[in-house]
Order: sequence, then C-alpha cells, then structure tokens
Amino acid sequence: MKFNLPNLDYSYDALEPYIDKETMEIHHSKHHQGYISKLNDALEGHEALQEKDIEELLQSLDKLPKEIYWAVRNNGGGYYNHSIFWKVMDPNGGGEPKGELLADINKTFGGFKEFKEAFNKAAATRFGSGWAWLIINSNNELEIISTPNQDNPIMDGSKVLMGIDVWEHVYYLKYQNKRPDYIEAWWNIINWDYVSERYNTYK
Repeated sequence: MKFNLPNLDYSYDALEPYIDKETMEIHHSKHHQGYISKLNDALEGHEALQEKDIEELLQSLDKLPKEIYWAVRNNGGGYYNHSIFWKVMDPNGGGEPKGELLADINKTFGGFKEFKEAFNKAAATRFGSGWAWLIINSNNELEIISTPNQDNPIMDGSKVLMGIDVWEHVYYLKYQNKRPDYIEAWWNIINWDYVSERYNTYK
C-alpha cells in the first residue's frame, strides 16, 4: 500500500485569521508530504507490511523489523496524526459539540469549560514537540492525554477523537513563541461534526 497526501476540504487560506495561509501550505505540502515520502521509503521491500493500513502498522510497532521501527513510528505517526488534524479543523467550525459527545464531556470533565481548560493545559505543557488528544481509552472512557513527537494514542490501543499539533512549525509564523495564543485560537475552527462522527464510531 502506497500512502498519499490527502487533499484538504478547504483552501490554504480558509482558516484565517486563526491559522495563516503560509503556515497551512508549508505544513500540508512540505511537512505532511515529508512524513509520507519517508514512510513509503521505509516500507520499500517489505511487501507484507505494505498491505497493512496505517492503523495496523501503528498498532503493531513491536512486530516491525528493528531497522525500520523508528522510521515507521515517526513517519507513520506523522502521516496518521496530520490526516486527522486537517479533518478536525473547518472554516465553519468552533462553538461546542452537541448531543452524546457533549453529554459525555460534561459527565467526564464537569462541563465544557472544564474540558477546554484541561485540554489547553495538556497542549500548552507538552514539553518540546508533540500533540494533545481527546481519546476514548481502553476503559471506553473519555480522556485527555498528550504525546511526544509524532506518537499517538492508537499505539497504546486507544481511539482518537481529536488532536492538536503543538510542534512549533504549526504556529511560529503567526504566533511566534506564544503557544497558548495558538491553542486558544484553534477552538474557533474545530469541526465538532467530524469529532462527533469519530465518537459515534468508536464509543
């Protein structure tokens, strides 16, 4: 299976003023494509692994040949994480979720405001590069976690509902070193319909 760069559902400038056009173009066409190219290179000559989808690969990292372990972990993670990240954002996003997802958030975190504060803290305090996630954990419960680099929760058997990329290249052109400002702005473009779809699929 050869992995390809997914098309965006919106133009590079569609998320402005929250995420600028230049950052989106570089992030999608350079960074994401870079992970995909390196992942395909790592799987070259491993026909059995090429038959697997990305979730299968990331959920069975311990079975990979050691010479491609880190290439698949880092670049496969980068491919998977960004493929979700683009979908989690939408020019008409923002606000709050509805229905069962909101009810579960309120039950688990004590309210949407408390959920947002906890998520922001996980994203802002992730040391160095990485991600913050809303997941369904192995106990079938909502949980907020963060992961380093391009690691993600499915590597540990959890289900991803949404994630925010907090690598510096995502926000530095517009927000410089003000990661909390980027995180706060990001809430204006969250595609809750997509997050709810994932919730309904996995819950």
